Amino acid sequence: LITTSIILGTTMVTTSHHWLMTWVGLEINMLAILPMISKPKTTRSTEATTKYFLTQAVASIMLLMASTTNAWQTGTWSITQIDNVYSSTIMTLALATKMGAAPFHFWLPEVLQGTSMTTAMIISSWQKIAPTTLMYMISNNTKTPTLILVGVLSILVGGLGGINQTQMRKMMAYSSISNTGWTIMMMAISPNIAVFNMLMYIIMIIPTFMMMSSTSTKTLQNISTLWTTSPMLTYLMTLLMLSTSSLPPLTGFMPKLVMLNELIKQELLILATTTALMSLINLLFYMRIAYLSAMLTSPTTSTSTTKWRHQTKQPNMTTTLIPTALLSLLAIPAIPN
Repeated sequence: LITTSIILGTTMVTTSHHWLMTWVGLEINMLAILPMISKPKTTRSTEATTKYFLTQAVASIMLLMASTTNAWQTGTWSITQIDNVYSSTIMTLALATKMGAAPFHFWLPEVLQGTSMTTAMIISSWQKIAPTTLMYMISNNTKTPTLILVGVLSILVGGLGGINQTQMRKMMAYSSISNTGWTIMMMAISPNIAVFNMLMYIIMIIPTFMMMSSTSTKTLQNISTLWTTSPMLTYLMTLLMLSTSSLPPLTGFMPKLVMLNELIKQELLILATTTALMSLINLLFYMRIAYLSAMLTSPTTSTSTTKWRHQTKQPNMTTTLIPTALLSLLAIPAIPN
């Protein structure tokens, strides 16, 4: 029931052209994922559920207010005709809140840290589809400076926030904030490239969370002893981190190259340089993970004390993990011209 409701909510948002139906879809989506977040039955997960509910509810209210004001002023409920300047700005901020973009990002690291790996993966990937679709649909009527400001701020916050973290889920949350920033910034310049960037990020984040889930890797300390459990996943994790940090010749380099190319084509040289330099901050904490997993492996003794690992029966994720991991690493020849 819960999974069907999550799929139904996102499908309603992506296929409707009326603001009220879109709002209903977002509400179904939000209410369906709340039981998933609170599943671990700890005080931390309850807190995460409350935070997620409150922020998403506020964003939904902002969205409803903006669409109602627009309908009042222009007489239409169509998503693509949000002509009122105030409505479009409030709508942009509401969708940025739903996506977890700065300066409305505070809920995302806390929620991911408080729930299970699988739910964190859903929040970082599937839950981004609906707001990204809406932002794409209203991109012609949004204010370019607002989108660029939110985008650049998210890239900066995502980089600086992730540096000091030792928890893997929080690092992935800040990585998500940074990528959302790139997507929102590109919505102002080329919405198609923005959607392409979000799609590539979803493809890269799914195998990363799957590997962390199957090996019970929650902290950087766990990563340094991951080779004792699964040497193959250690190398795969390293390559995925390098891909997510946009290093060539891996897949992650592709959307960054296309986005920076588009910025330079539009003669936005200062913006292109600033965002490229800020993405180097992200590279710092991705390299930390890569260093711990690949360059700190010792053949005999562990470099740090770690908890005992009993080989429990893990769910078989090979059917999803292998194709997504291959796409996350080797898709660079499929780069659009």
